[in-house]
Amino acid sequence: MTLTVRDITKSWGGFRALDGVSFSMESSGLLGIIGPNGAGKSTLFSVVSGFIGADAGSVSLGGAAFDRMGPAARARAGMVRTFQVPREFHHLTVRENLMAAAPGQSGEGLVGLFLRPGRVRAEEVAIRAEADATIDFLRLAPVADTPAGRLSGGQKKLVELGRALMAKPRLILLDEPFAGVNPVLIAEIAERIAVLNARGIGFLVIEHDLDALSRLVPRLVVMDRGRVLAEGAPTQVLLDPAVREAYLGGVAA
Repeated sequence: MTLTVRDITKSWGGFRALDGVSFSMESSGLLGIIGPNGAGKSTLFSVVSGFIGADAGSVSLGGAAFDRMGPAARARAGMVRTFQVPREFHHLTVRENLMAAAPGQSGEGLVGLFLRPGRVRAEEVAIRAEADATIDFLRLAPVADTPAGRLSGGQKKLVELGRALMAKPRLILLDEPFAGVNPVLIAEIAERIAVLNARGIGFLVIEHDLDALSRLVPRLVVMDRGRVLAEGAPTQVLLDPAVREAYLGGVAA
């Protein structure tokens, strides 16, 4: 199954944030997106995930057009995203944050809550078990009962990833998973991503930490001024003179 982004254009007033962006990736793959500030990376993520609409172009997964779908519909189709600044529920525990992210809960509606209490309780037990398994996988068990607002930046990134996993995605869009994270947790987050990818979950990753991203992904897309400047293996891309000029100011990678 392939994620296909074709000729995406998006303007804000007279500023063209995206100018004919195209790329594709297998939904079970690993692809990184890099570029200087203002290159259009965050706008691209918002378009691909359905949070904003494109002026032109298309996004599809496995041949199914996503262009008329909002974020919730895209999540149900298997594509979810995280955010550069984590959006955890501050006062809920880590476990409660993950449980809240599970889709399609009967207890969310009055009919299910009052007319099917047994079903609601059974679902809660299953969701709690799934949340605990995800917490163990992400090595968050020591803080499972801690309010998420008290966590470190790296732990909050792991909670964001855990919340995404509760939706049982095929493809996760990660927005700067290493930003503001200490080197030990960067390595741990990268290792968890690699394990999940080996299990068949794909990742599209925006990141400024070139060293960490280059060790994680086999392929990079480089953006500059709303366009795709280059794409390929990290070692190949980072030696491209145009990339060095745009992203690294002409300094060797």
